[in-house]
Amino acid sequence: MKVNEDTFPDPVPAQDGVEDRRQRKARQTRNALAAAALDLILERGLADVTVGAVADRADVTRRTFSRHFVGKEDAALDFVRGDGDRINALLRARPADEPPLLAYRRAVADWLADRENPASHIRPRMRALLALVDTEPALFAAYERIRVDAQEESIRIIADRLAVDDVRDLRPAVVVDAAAGVLTAALRAWARGIQADHSDADPDADPGERRDAHPGDRPEDHHDPDAVDLAALVEQAYDALMGEAALAASHRTTPVSGK
Repeated sequence: MKVNEDTFPDPVPAQDGVEDRRQRKARQTRNALAAAALDLILERGLADVTVGAVADRADVTRRTFSRHFVGKEDAALDFVRGDGDRINALLRARPADEPPLLAYRRAVADWLADRENPASHIRPRMRALLALVDTEPALFAAYERIRVDAQEESIRIIADRLAVDDVRDLRPAVVVDAAAGVLTAALRAWARGIQADHSDADPDADPGERRDAHPGDRPEDHHDPDAVDLAALVEQAYDALMGEAALAASHRTTPVSGK
């Protein structure tokens, strides 16, 4: 059976826009292995999938698999790594004078709206895989490793923006943990089938003009028809964070010395 390599978006393009033949071949092989792992795990269940089966589905050797991934879980979740790389690339590109939390929020919004390098959640079956992460400990562990790696890079980016040492200054880690936590919460809610609240949307508006519309909203894109809802969930989650922070700040009291 031919694997669906289109399930996984291409990685962030190199700055010079040029890849040699060996790099292209390696990327194609990695994408084929990732797609094979995802398809097999959803077809058979994680326990009934072996590395050998993934390699066979992708028509490569187990040795080739080992050059790209440490295990089947890592392969199936390669899209998470690609999404993290893309968000961090967009975060680096945000204006230098933009507050860090806002910069991260807008980088995520840019990622969700990007037509040239679409977020992988709009691809078919991604919702099912993300839902499986919550029920399979091995998948969850792999997901957490990938997520933490991406967030550590985000912390370094924010520290550079603030011109601070991320070991001594807590702000970069606080910003990233809060902002990335919002995204994770929205993704988990979306994977469970929770829908965004569109009560503020104009019921007579063209769907293509709604504020949460992005690639995947059109039937001809052949993407998950509910994927558009993630962008709205993310915005609502960030609004919730900002609202809670403002509420907490309004009730903050200054400790009295000696009491």
